[in-house]
Parts: sequence; structure tokens; C-alpha cells
Amino acid sequence: MIVRTLTKAILVAAVSAWGASALHAEPVLITLLGVGDIYNFEGGKTRGGLARLNAVARVERAANPNMLYVFDGDMLSPSLLSGLDKGDNMIELTNIVPFDLAVPGNHEFDFGPDVFAAAMKKSKYPWAAINITGADGKPMAGLSGVTMKDIAGVKLALIPVAQDTSPQVATTGDLTFGPTADSAIAAAQEARKNGADIIVGIVQAPHSDDQKMLTSKAFDVILSGDDHDLVVQYNGITAYVDTSTEANYLVPVGLLVDVQEKDGKRTVKWEPNFRFIDTASVTPDAETQKRVDAFKAELDKELNVVIGKTEGPLDSRRNVVRTQEAAIGNLIADAMRDAVGAQIAITNGGGIRADKEYAAGSDITRKDILTELPFGNVTVLTEVTGQQVWDGLENGFSKIEDGAGRFPQVSGMKVVADKAKPAGNRVVSVEIGGKPLDPKATYTLATNDYMLTGGDGYTSFAGGKVTVDARGGKLIANDVMVLVKKLGTVTSKVEGRIVVK
Repeated sequence: MIVRTLTKAILVAAVSAWGASALHAEPVLITLLGVGDIYNFEGGKTRGGLARLNAVARVERAANPNMLYVFDGDMLSPSLLSGLDKGDNMIELTNIVPFDLAVPGNHEFDFGPDVFAAAMKKSKYPWAAINITGADGKPMAGLSGVTMKDIAGVKLALIPVAQDTSPQVATTGDLTFGPTADSAIAAAQEARKNGADIIVGIVQAPHSDDQKMLTSKAFDVILSGDDHDLVVQYNGITAYVDTSTEANYLVPVGLLVDVQEKDGKRTVKWEPNFRFIDTASVTPDAETQKRVDAFKAELDKELNVVIGKTEGPLDSRRNVVRTQEAAIGNLIADAMRDAVGAQIAITNGGGIRADKEYAAGSDITRKDILTELPFGNVTVLTEVTGQQVWDGLENGFSKIEDGAGRFPQVSGMKVVADKAKPAGNRVVSVEIGGKPLDPKATYTLATNDYMLTGGDGYTSFAGGKVTVDARGGKLIANDVMVLVKKLGTVTSKVEGRIVVK
């Protein structure tokens, strides 16, 4: 099915799903299309990307004037091109088919709040979040709050909420983030008191917050990003979609809303209709694809240069680098350790971003390395105690069940952890140089500048004697390129550095 065939299908699906309900007096069909966690403007070989997303959004709008198109976080970073233009490419491409409302994700702040503020000004669509305030306690300039819509007589409230962990994983400056789930629930309840017929949460939140909002019964619909999953739920009260990643799969939610008023009492009835769109079947939007091709040509000219090859396979998929030892994680940690002459290296798996597999014998290009490491982080060197190393590793394994980006990829050590134990007590043993870690001994640690300042919860690394700081260090991507060129053939493999029971 190509995208041009969707228009008729939308209306047919609505009628067939609701049957007799569609015959009620003046029911209103509202379409909600949510998307989030889009990092790569060009998408994959077969699905995803902004050209396909824009194609779907155009057709959905043409099919139903009562359509709302919303974004639930993460576009300005990380990607190879965004590392160079700080996300301008994403704003340009989403401006072609603008959102009705966008919520900032944590990656909107990777380059600092000033860059995000500039991005908002360039956007042809509004940004909103009810739980972000500045140092003065007032909402961040440029961000709106709860948004009310009157759609053919249906009073609809959009509740936009950002992720409260953003200060831990991004560069948010002096901004304050209120609790995601609690802020969302309170705003939804207030909107209901103020007469909203339909409450739609547009949030960037982990599954735990999503489920808290879902069970609150305060929402009619929740469209959520962050987890990179495609999840559809309906408990008879709230329809919930976790909107996947890269626009690979889209789930428009149709609401056939019947509002009746009698004797001053207003009653609202609705049922959800979920449609699944695999964008592998979508013809890219021509206008968007023209700009995508120009961006690709620009990048390929500069970066598509082979610097080595891999002897065995490498795997940078999200579920690998965030849950287990990965050969590519070993390569990166080894490069960092080698670059500054450290005894050990620890880097966060969440900083490895290409989400791809390399077959044995694959060429490795500059573009590959920069795509894997798009954040522009720098290798730093610090002296820490064994206890600080142990505490850092405890943090690294503390959210393994959530696939959190803090999962450690290491060099110069062997770590055994037990994920069945409670967070904070999962590290079983650590060996450095073939000997058990000494909590009182001092070790030289290579890590990245983000983790050195407490990023991803690595607060234990602060307070050491820093001998190579962010100003004196080199980009991790450069350190990896140097090692790959030196080796010629990369022999990195999974070798038991990390054992998770």
C-alpha cells in the first residue's frame, strides 16, 4: 500500500469500526497522529524518516480536517548531521508539514537551552510543556502550556509534558522540570473540571510514568515517546500509544466522539479506532525527499571515507549496548583508554547511537564512527578511588531492566553483576588488571565529559583529580578513528568483560 491509498481507507476503517455509532446525530471523527524519537532525517533503507512521515501526515490531514498532528519529544539530537548543525535540519524538514503541537524531549537540550530556544523560533509550529520553568520560576520563554481546541463542538485539551529526568541526561542549564506523571495528571484533572470533553496527554516519559498516567483514569488518550517501543493499549477508559522511533511505524488514533446535551447536562461518548501504518509501504513525500537527498549528498561527500574494516561482527543496536557487553562498546572504551593512557575506561552505552549491525568484514568509515558517536562528547582522564569506580558501576547497572543509557561499556576491567538484586547492590565483583578492585586504591579512569559531570547518574566520578578535562581532551569519535586507522582491521569482540547474571 502506498500512501496515496490511505485517504479512503481512513474513512472506511472509521465506519466499519464503529458501525451503528457512526449513525448517531452529528458524531465528530477526530484523528490523532503522534510521533516522537526521530533522530535520523533519512530514515532506514525500507522505512522511517521524515519524507515518509511527512507523506503520511499530509494524507491524514487531507482525509480528515479534524486531525491533530503532534510530536512527543526528541528530534534535535543525536544524529550525525545534527551534531554539525545542532538540529537545524530537523526543524527545516518538519516545517514542511508542521505539527499542531510539539513537546520537547531531553534531546532537545543536548546543545543547551539557548539552542533549543533558537530552534523554537525557527519552528513553524508551537512547542509546549507544562512542567518546565526557568530560574525565575516562570515558564520557559517560547513554551506554551495546556492547549485547548474546539473541534466541531468537541472541547479537547492537549496536556503537553516533558520528561523530568532531562537535567540528568541533557544540558538543561538552570531550567527546572516538574514531575512528569504527577504534573500531567494534575493538569488533566483540572482541564476536566474546566469542561474539557476529551483529554489528550502528549508526553515524553518512560513506561513507568506512562502506566501511572494510564491507571489514573485522568486521560482519554495518551501519546507518549522516549522508550522507542511501539505499544498500543486500551483499558476501556484511556487509549494509549507509545509512538515507536524514527517514524518506522505510525498509529493514527481515530475517536468518533458523540456529545449530547440535555437539561443542561453534557454527556460525551467515544470509542478508539487504532490503525497501523508500516512506513515501509509509504511513498516518500517528494518535497521532503528533495531536501533529504541534498543533506545526504552533503554528508557523503565529507564523511564517506573508509578508515578500516572489522574482522568480526559489531552490533550497536539499542537493546545490546544498553544491556550487555558489546564488541563495539569494547572498541570505543579501548580507544578512550588508549587515547589518554588510563588504567580503565567506562563509557555509557546510551552514547552509542547508530542502532545497527556490521557484518564481519565490513568497511568502517568516518561516517560510521560519527553516526555511532554523534553527541560530540570528549574523552577525559581523572583519578578516582576504587570505591568511586564501584559506585559508578552500581549506577550503570541500576536501570538495566529499563534499557537505560547509563549501562557501562568498559575497558581494562572485568565486572560481574546480578540484575536480580536490588538496584544499588548489583555489582558482585570487579577485577582491574587481573586483581580484585581495591576500594581505597586510586585508579586512572578514562570516561566522557558528560559522565564526569554526573551525566546519566554517574555522580561518583566527580571530585577526582582531573588531569585531562573537556577543554584538553579530544572528541571520542576522533579517538576511535585514530584507533581504527592504527589497527586497520578491528578485532574487537565480546570477551567476558561484563557478565550479567
